[in-house]
Amino acid sequence: MAFRPLVQAGKCSQNLFVTKSRIHPAWLVAVVAFVALVGAAGFRATPSVMLDPLHNEFGWSLGTISSAVSVNLLLYGLTAPFAAALMQRFGIRRVVTVALLLVASGSGLTVFMQASWQLVLLWGVLVGVGTGSMALGFVATITGRWFVKQRGLVTGVLTAGGAAGNLVFLPVLAQLTQHSGWRTAALTVTGAALLVVPLVLWRLRDHPSELGVGAFGGEYEEPKPIAPQGAVRVAFGALREAARTRAFWLLAGGFAICGATTNGLVGTHFIPAAHDHGMGQTTAASLLALVGVFDIAGTIASGWLTDRVDSRILLGGYYFLRGLSLLVLPSLFAATTHPSMLLFILFYGLDWVATVPPTVALCREHFGERGAVVFGWVFASHQIGAAIAATAAGLVRDQLGSYTWAWYGAGALAILASLLSLMLFAGKRIKPIAPGIGLAVAPVKA
Repeated sequence: MAFRPLVQAGKCSQNLFVTKSRIHPAWLVAVVAFVALVGAAGFRATPSVMLDPLHNEFGWSLGTISSAVSVNLLLYGLTAPFAAALMQRFGIRRVVTVALLLVASGSGLTVFMQASWQLVLLWGVLVGVGTGSMALGFVATITGRWFVKQRGLVTGVLTAGGAAGNLVFLPVLAQLTQHSGWRTAALTVTGAALLVVPLVLWRLRDHPSELGVGAFGGEYEEPKPIAPQGAVRVAFGALREAARTRAFWLLAGGFAICGATTNGLVGTHFIPAAHDHGMGQTTAASLLALVGVFDIAGTIASGWLTDRVDSRILLGGYYFLRGLSLLVLPSLFAATTHPSMLLFILFYGLDWVATVPPTVALCREHFGERGAVVFGWVFASHQIGAAIAATAAGLVRDQLGSYTWAWYGAGALAILASLLSLMLFAGKRIKPIAPGIGLAVAPVKA
């Protein structure tokens, strides 16, 4: 595809670009990013289907196995702000390629493990860092750099990539685990991650200026020179500035609860909890995959709404409805699927990560050009909450023999997150943080 920009006074309006195709290259970048997110999401589906097989083969307690999941979730979040800074320093394509290789290595090497510490190293550290490098900070970087119009919608679509990954992989991995063993499932994830690497190297671009165009809906801008600071300094600099604001702590607190009530609890423990009530693992995995189906629709719709409705109202509503659904979940488990459980799956799926587009928008509103890096820290809180919930729920099950109180506690926390989100109205007019140095490429301003 060739592009011939017509430059006037150093800038071009979007409608002055003459192309051989009417498709703006931002959409091609978004497609590649979506595929990369789907590939990385393959591993996100594995813990829930491997808890029982690993317990049965090695005799490790659910608490021990869940601790490896917790390390993964924790690093998945803590890596995000540094990955966003690395993308500014070294480029999106390089960081995503390395991340996919880490996911492939961490998943593939599990077939040789013999001790629980090896599970923590591979599942927790390698895959945690790899998937964290392609977490929602990656989404915020792509949308901030390549889109002015339709940012909320594209954020929703890319966020749904994770859900699509679960949709694609979860039933397949459950079948492979049941009929061919968990090692086959782990190697399948490795192959999926490796298949995405050539596409990333071929089509993913770091900035619109590489193709001589502006961001979609914006004007042509040359990227700013890469600043000399390292990723650590950039990431911590953004955190230091953001931590001085009330908005950051409200967003981080709500998103920590978001992680606890999704990846940490439901994503990790729904299948074992359903199995406790006599439901087959494949059936439970299929229900969790349905959450991914409805999540795609819910997240895209949330992105569309984020472009039109105050994000604080959206977050407050999402968290409140999630809390109500989790409070009734313990009464819905049974040996067979029934309409009430399917209604929960529909309702909960629409809400699964619908919180992401409004949270990204609020980070951009409050923290300006550092919004992507600050969102990386907010997302880190999401994964801290997920890590705590993953371990806590496993301990609750080990000690009490049931997950019931884990569901009730999560429901109450989600309602609290709703209140935190509505409290953001009190600081709605916070002045954005000055960008400062350390940003390799500033997002195009609307």
